[in-house]
Amino acid sequence: MVFVSPVFIFIFLPLTLLCYAAAEFTRKKWIKNFTLLLFSLIFYAWGGMSYLLLLMLSIVVNYFFGRLLERGKKRKNILILSIIYNVGILFVFKYFNFFMDSIRGAAGLMHMDFALVVPAITLPIGISFFTFQIMSYIFDVYLEKVEVQKNILDLALYIMLFPQLIAGPIVRYIDVNREIKQRHTSLEMVHDGLIRFMIGFNKKILLANGMGYVADTIFSEIHLVNTPHAWLGAICYALQIYMDFSSYSDMAIGLGKLFGFHFLENFNYPYLSLSIKEFWRRWHISLSSWFRDYVYIPLGGNRHGKMATYRNLMIVFILTGFWHGANWTFILWGLFHGIFLILERGRFGTLLDKLPGIIKRIYTLVVVLIGWVFFRCESLIDALHYLRAMFAFDFSDLHRLTVTECLDREFWFLFVLSLIGSLPLIPVLRKKFSENAALGMLAEFGLLGSFAFAVCYMVGADFNPFIYFRF
Repeated sequence: MVFVSPVFIFIFLPLTLLCYAAAEFTRKKWIKNFTLLLFSLIFYAWGGMSYLLLLMLSIVVNYFFGRLLERGKKRKNILILSIIYNVGILFVFKYFNFFMDSIRGAAGLMHMDFALVVPAITLPIGISFFTFQIMSYIFDVYLEKVEVQKNILDLALYIMLFPQLIAGPIVRYIDVNREIKQRHTSLEMVHDGLIRFMIGFNKKILLANGMGYVADTIFSEIHLVNTPHAWLGAICYALQIYMDFSSYSDMAIGLGKLFGFHFLENFNYPYLSLSIKEFWRRWHISLSSWFRDYVYIPLGGNRHGKMATYRNLMIVFILTGFWHGANWTFILWGLFHGIFLILERGRFGTLLDKLPGIIKRIYTLVVVLIGWVFFRCESLIDALHYLRAMFAFDFSDLHRLTVTECLDREFWFLFVLSLIGSLPLIPVLRKKFSENAALGMLAEFGLLGSFAFAVCYMVGADFNPFIYFRF
């Protein structure tokens, strides 16, 4: 089940809100938590019961890991076992086929016979997100940052909370454990939550999908693209992935408020960054902070000299790329960003600091766009071919691609809106409007009208899942 589907908008969400409101009326914590957990189970089970069983198994196993860590005996061994289990589950379902395909490919290059038949393994939805959430809980219990959760249903609620279960943000137990134990939902929170949800919904349906259609069309004709189309495709994909992923975070944060939860922000207008270092402080904040706290710092961070710092950065960003998908293109994408982060810590970074802000922003955007090409392409060969087109200065036969037919007034209107949406203009306008009751009401009616239009568009449009569902 997805947020931008008729089943969710017209059936699941209203029914969930109705039942939760009744539970809220009782003022009993366990009733509210059980109601929310029940609907979270239904939400995830919609994608397949086998996925749900795997998730429930992980919850039970990690619950006992947490209880064992509480006892204080052989805690390090228990931590290692939990890492092996959780990473092992992730490896089997997400990376096993990739490794086997890589082995077969290497064997073929060496003219070796490798005829092992590997069964196809279906990737459970959101496995990377809920695995990292589980691991953050185990790590924080081990580090004694949080008390172990003795109520398995409350632990299950933390992991399975449907607003952020499938595509984040990666919520840490330390940030929500108080609200699991005790929370209240006010009319102001409901109002803010609905506003945030509608903003995210509009971004997905009206902007992300529009940019995605053009990006998909261009990337499907890689061997025909010229320089203008190559840059247009890269820019459209950059706008698509930002609008797509940030819209899910918007909706997750909004839905969380409806049930009394405050999730941390996951994006902070990353395309305004002045460096790649700043970009990763603004992009997918929950993931970058997870790797910082649980991988980079335990490896030593920047405490043991330049070479050790560079090594740690490279490990983190190779893992970041690999986390996104079982493909060499993702690994290269992470490696690409890691290299620029290392460069920015040296003389290149010193030079960059002296440049005007506009130059630094252009540099960052170009690097990010090149990186998105690796992220989007299905193979390294396709990525290199696409990059060659971007820098070949080929302006011949601008009408040879089918995408030319899509570049109408509607597209350019959505393109401009997407550019505006990637800037902090809307929050500024909302703040200004809130200072005037009439303008504030007018803005909310406008948002409600655009939401109604987006819902109608959703009903008549083809299914278009969120990009990060596959991660």
